Amino acid sequence: MKTFTPDSSIASDVIPSANYGDRNKGRLPDMIVLHYTGMPDVEGAIARLCTAGTDVSAHYIVLEDGRIVQTVPEAKRAWHAGVALWAGEEDINSCSIGVEIVNRGHDWGYPEFPLRQTAAVIALCRGIMLRRNVPSHRVLGHSDVAPSRKKDPGEKFPWHSLANSGVGHWVQPAPVVRGESLKLGTIGDDVSDLQQALARYGYGLPINGKYDGTTMEVVTAFQRHFRPARVDGVADHSTLTTLQALLASLPEEAKAVAAG
Repeated sequence: MKTFTPDSSIASDVIPSANYGDRNKGRLPDMIVLHYTGMPDVEGAIARLCTAGTDVSAHYIVLEDGRIVQTVPEAKRAWHAGVALWAGEEDINSCSIGVEIVNRGHDWGYPEFPLRQTAAVIALCRGIMLRRNVPSHRVLGHSDVAPSRKKDPGEKFPWHSLANSGVGHWVQPAPVVRGESLKLGTIGDDVSDLQQALARYGYGLPINGKYDGTTMEVVTAFQRHFRPARVDGVADHSTLTTLQALLASLPEEAKAVAAG
């Protein structure tokens, strides 16, 4: 790809990626998916996202010092989500803007996200939301759309700080307390209700009344994003209460889509 004018006024550099295509059926993006790079150094991460043959890319890379690099124009389809699903849509790359946040990730020590970097992510996302009419509840993590494969951006990512600035959907998580819980192997209507609630929010999982491995993976992804105090894949009172509060606080148009 030849160089291009960045879509965001706060992007400091353009490093064109060789990995991109057209959005399928002219789909306009109305979702933002946040990732971490998950590599030990920034140079290697940028090279992987921009070099032909790696088959991965993102629209933006946010460095630890807050600098933002754009690598694929927003009008094009970057290859960041892989096999993914949200709210019935399977081609997440065609409906989303992908943002890679430089962080070594779980396999390399998983450091905290610096304040300057978080501020840059917020500013970048706010601009995308305005340009692309992205609703807050469609600012998601890679682990939300691909819970069986991905952990990023993970439980240390400050989703609450983003929400305080109008980016993303968030409620104060219910406190973790002792009590009954649903866990691997549980069978019954309570599990079906949990699965239906997760599916209404957007997660992809079968509704079969069995707390199977897939259900545990989705609950774990939900906890990484919305209840990070304990990430164990067990649907305790805190997890269930937080999920219901999120569903109740969705905008009316989102509730109609979820119900449909």
